[in-house]
Order: sequence, then structure tokens, then C-alpha cells
Amino acid sequence: MTIMQTIRHPPEHRFVPDADNTRSLRNALGAFTTGVAVVTAPTGIGPIGMTVNSFASVSLDPPLVLWSPAKSSGRHGAFTGAAHFAVHVLGVDQDALSARFTRGGLGFEGLDWQANAEGVPVISGTIARFECATASLHDAGDHTIVLGRVLRAAHREGEPLCFSRGAFGSFRTRHPG
Repeated sequence: MTIMQTIRHPPEHRFVPDADNTRSLRNALGAFTTGVAVVTAPTGIGPIGMTVNSFASVSLDPPLVLWSPAKSSGRHGAFTGAAHFAVHVLGVDQDALSARFTRGGLGFEGLDWQANAEGVPVISGTIARFECATASLHDAGDHTIVLGRVLRAAHREGEPLCFSRGAFGSFRTRHPG
């Protein structure tokens, strides 16, 4: 005889995404925890940066990554027009760096950075960095997918800064045993 155990789950909020329930869609998407990164690029009037959680690896051979700026961003055109960019993956203690590159943040003001060989602003001290050449752009609704070929990469030990359900946090590793 087998004993079946009933597992109870909290009730789900089911919906069909449309213009009337964008908050529900954002809440559902927010259940997926992501890392936090700052993407930087050069412009004719100086460096720009943007905090994102839309970064992902695509391919190891060739080495490709992607990120997707919102078309509504005032920096969208500068990023989609850039031949090169860098993605800086932030550590758990770098939420202040993240805030610098959100709307109304300080950006590069007073921040220590250097330009790489392609003129891209590079911020030291992040847990990983990917210096990229823009490979292609893809229309994706209210965003543009920017595909980049990784020219150089760097990383160090450290816990990642995570974003989930509208809040920053950290990743806790479970060890077997």
C-alpha cells in the first residue's frame, strides 16, 4: 500500500498578460531572481552607464552575451549605437554602485574608472567584467536585445548581488550534508 501525501501550495494568480495587468506580469517575472550588472559604453560627450538585470550568457564558442535596454530609456540610443560596451557583474556589497547608474543616480561623477583599448569605461572591483564588441541588435517589443562578442573578460571571488521581487539581496549556498 502506498501512502500519498498531499502537498498544499499557496493559491496561484492566473492571468493572460495584457495592457490591463502589466503589474501582475511584472510580479510574475520578479519571481525569477537575477544578478545585477552595470553596462557601460563611450559616447561623444563622455561615458554612460546603466544598471540592468537583463544580462545573460549566450554562447561559449564564439563567446557571446546579451542584455536588453528599454526603448523608453533616454540612454537607449547611445547604447544601441555603441560599437563596444562592457558588462560589470556586481557583488553583494555593491548596491551603491548599482544605484549610481539608475535614473537620477550619480553615474560616473566621482567614480574611479579607466577607458579600455576601445574607449569603453571600465569599473574595477566588480566580481566579473565582459568587454564586448556589439555583434547585433534585435527588436524585442519595448526593448532591444544587444548581442555582444566578448573580447576580454575578468572575474574575482565574491558573492553576487541579486535582484528578486523588487529588492536587492544575496544568494545563500546550500551545502549537501
